Amino acid sequence: MIELEADVLVIGAGPTGLGLAAELGARGISCLVVERNDRVGYAPRAKTTHTRVREHLRRWGVAADLAAAAPFGVDYPSDIVFVTRLAKHQLARFENAFSCAPARNDFYSEHAQWVPQYKLEEVLRAHVATLPTVDLRFNVLVKGLEQDAHGVTTHAADTASGDEILVRSQYVVGADGPRSLVRETIGATMEGRQGLSRNFNIIFRAPGLAQAHPQGDAIMYWQVDAETPSTLGPMDKGDLWFFMPANVPEDLQLTDDSAGALIRKATGVDMSFEILSCDEWYANQLVATRYRLGRMLIAGDACHLHPPLGGYGMTLGVGDSVDLGWKLAGVLQGWAAPALLDSYELERRPVHRSVIDEAVGNHAANAAIVRHGLEEDSPAGEALRREVGDLIRTTRAREFRSLGVVLGYSYAGSPFVAPEAAEPPPSATDYQPSAYPGRLAPHAWLEDGSSLYDHFGPGFTLLVFAEGHGDDVAAAARQAIEVKAPLAVVRRPDPRLAALYEAPLALVRPDQHVAWRGAAWPGPQILERVTGRLFAAAPASTETEKV
Repeated sequence: MIELEADVLVIGAGPTGLGLAAELGARGISCLVVERNDRVGYAPRAKTTHTRVREHLRRWGVAADLAAAAPFGVDYPSDIVFVTRLAKHQLARFENAFSCAPARNDFYSEHAQWVPQYKLEEVLRAHVATLPTVDLRFNVLVKGLEQDAHGVTTHAADTASGDEILVRSQYVVGADGPRSLVRETIGATMEGRQGLSRNFNIIFRAPGLAQAHPQGDAIMYWQVDAETPSTLGPMDKGDLWFFMPANVPEDLQLTDDSAGALIRKATGVDMSFEILSCDEWYANQLVATRYRLGRMLIAGDACHLHPPLGGYGMTLGVGDSVDLGWKLAGVLQGWAAPALLDSYELERRPVHRSVIDEAVGNHAANAAIVRHGLEEDSPAGEALRREVGDLIRTTRAREFRSLGVVLGYSYAGSPFVAPEAAEPPPSATDYQPSAYPGRLAPHAWLEDGSSLYDHFGPGFTLLVFAEGHGDDVAAAARQAIEVKAPLAVVRRPDPRLAALYEAPLALVRPDQHVAWRGAAWPGPQILERVTGRLFAAAPASTETEKV
């Protein structure tokens, strides 16, 4: 029997689990991460690392490492091309999809990146291995969990050696995917719609394919001829590509030979393909009925599933990790009340639902552009191609111009951020920065070339954008010490920044969301609010759950 202890046990070492380990490790929290697999040979569906995820990587100091891991370089065009077939007619093209271009943009500190998920995981694994309070172990199968008033006992086994493992932790976070054992243990179920479509994710090797079609470089080619609607694109060096036939019938089963034949039929390119993997998957619209029971919580795919159109899954999962990470650290380090953990589901659930609705809308919009007759060599065929091209440009742009979804989500209305009398700005696909409490702190590049975000502290940050305010800063610093809340003060007297935030003072949370803004420090109640001390803190559940 191997006995282990940690403040937090994280089950699952995908982007969500590794992101949580990075966040906890950066804050000095003892964290054990266990993964049932060894992650070797993983074939990802996720390839979009959105701007917000890379901004977290920047905080952790590894954004440049992920950029260096880009298979085709960060300058490779992140274009999305809609075609009848890869070898045939182009219908529409979206340049710089997902804001991947490396040129600086006032809206964010890091551009997005097209990179296979396993590359991101490699970067995160290497990073957490450098954190002294993080222990990462693979080939560990969790069998059951039970909690009491003081912590959680987890029963597991090393699948390589057969050794039994007993872990004692104060908290457990299940980042253990769609079939989450932790979700089952806390009594949560998934609500929503299952089986929106049946699909395959095929990884194949195709030397010369990039030169065998006339569409030019892109990260994804959408093939919308009704005979074989699908997407494909380059994935990695070594001529690796992905292919996803969409809405396939239930009776279709693919072998290596039939998968290769399907790719040839869909693309119109007659060449040999080496099939490396072929995985079936279903598009779903699901959210867990609860995210927490006492000291056990779930994150990422364990609590929300949606179609991958828009590439939001990893963004939501890492966002969960960051939100949970600073809140768990605050509770464990004593500067936040246990009630702060109540804000996790309260704040994240509306974000999950909003983003899932967006992804489902993208999924539905795709069906409308699949047409018969697109390849007819006739005036009618040409007219149909023009019609569908216009429809694509009108209805599909929001999927690839999605900064409003990625950066514009909000925790406004949460009791853990300051209320304002004015209504919050409406959500929109087109991103408009706002310092309304609950929104992501507006970004700006400073005169020295640094990002404003680079100056935020690891805890709370008081931004001062005007001269004076010495009494406000002194009061904030004194009250932060009294409640043991970590507070950094950033003085940047600049009318441009004051106008951007619409206030000379702003308090930013550890996750870079605005907690409060105003003309004068409001007093200790704001720190009591953002640390959860303002609210009656119910003790962690003593209910015992076993499986």
